[in-house]
Amino acid sequence: MPSRRRRPHRAWSVAAVTFLTIIGAAGFASLPGLLIDPLHAEFHWSRATIGFAVSVNLALYGLTAPFAAALMDRFGIRRVVAVALAVIATGAGLTVFMTASWQLVLLWGVLVGLGSGSMALAFAATVTGRWFTDRRGLVTGILTAAGASGQLVFLPLLSWIVDRYEWRPAAVTVALAAVAVVPLVWFLLRDHPADVGLAPYGATKFVPKPPPQRGAARRALRALATAAGTGPFWLLAGTFAICGATTNGLVKTHFVPAAHDHDMPMTAAASLLAVIGVFDIAGTIASGWFTDRFDTRRLLAVYYGLRGLSLMFLPLLLADTVRPPMVFFIVFYGLDWVATVPPTIALCREHYGEDGAIVFGWVLAAHQVGAALIAFLGGLARDLFGTYNPVWYASGALCALAALMALVIQRRAEPGQMRPAVA
Repeated sequence: MPSRRRRPHRAWSVAAVTFLTIIGAAGFASLPGLLIDPLHAEFHWSRATIGFAVSVNLALYGLTAPFAAALMDRFGIRRVVAVALAVIATGAGLTVFMTASWQLVLLWGVLVGLGSGSMALAFAATVTGRWFTDRRGLVTGILTAAGASGQLVFLPLLSWIVDRYEWRPAAVTVALAAVAVVPLVWFLLRDHPADVGLAPYGATKFVPKPPPQRGAARRALRALATAAGTGPFWLLAGTFAICGATTNGLVKTHFVPAAHDHDMPMTAAASLLAVIGVFDIAGTIASGWFTDRFDTRRLLAVYYGLRGLSLMFLPLLLADTVRPPMVFFIVFYGLDWVATVPPTIALCREHYGEDGAIVFGWVLAAHQVGAALIAFLGGLARDLFGTYNPVWYASGALCALAALMALVIQRRAEPGQMRPAVA
């Protein structure tokens, strides 16, 4: 009879459910970049107006994250994520009836932003923090890569739907995907290892489940107030704001319309974004492995430096067809897409201990504020200059600044210590 000790730890099945949930959630973030041209053509809304709705979505996605992490401590992961999925389905489904731009801001910007923010990377950070002691960096990388996997699944599908049937069926597809994920979360996900009588993976002793943490909003704000008194928080928030600006805000939102400006078909441009997702999976998992072994500050500096270099070359590569230099950019940029997440989460844990997931939620809020700003400014620049080129070059320069900021972050703090140790 095989020994029970040889069975995989339950933490791996929880990670698998989380991975699949994030894949399903990726459809919510895949659609906005595909809607800019169709909404502009149908309603004659400016790209800046549409970009503003996307920026509200991105900002709320980030600002919701720290409160969602605290709410998960209060009500449990399953309840928070299930409610978030219902909110997303409502917002995405109702967009098919909109006739004014304020409705786009309310439905896609506010509702979908709040719902998706509750399943942001703080969700992955909470799961890994509760269920894993060993392999945290690796698992964080895998869960982060889930978003790219979902992008790989949804982008070609949604772009095909938009191209063949226009944008409304694509919005309905996103709503149905949100509904489909709810049973997966409710029946298979567990909040804590103690719920099934286990210790976290890699732990040497059983860890009791902590009591529900009341005052989620107060705890989130208290964690922010404490972290804001430390230098590493502002450096991490600043670098991650640039990360958001140069990924979700710029490339995910504006790459497809920018390629379309050069007469590249929408389906081809969306497929390139999906291919970024393929290489992002490899890059992020590798980054998680590196995070367990190397100086996280230097990793961040390398990632931002390489990203900035690639963005500087992008305006020279856009054309009406997919050519080998563009393929090289997609591979190079894809490996770096969210490779910054595992080392950033690790630094939050090192400096802020048990509040690390909540502090990372605030750092993620900065990420999304940066993304929101560039989502709006990118559309505004296109309206004013007739080209996205100034935004590509400015984003490359910002990445160089982020690389320098990462190197300034102090070395690892004592475990659980809120303020960083003196270098």
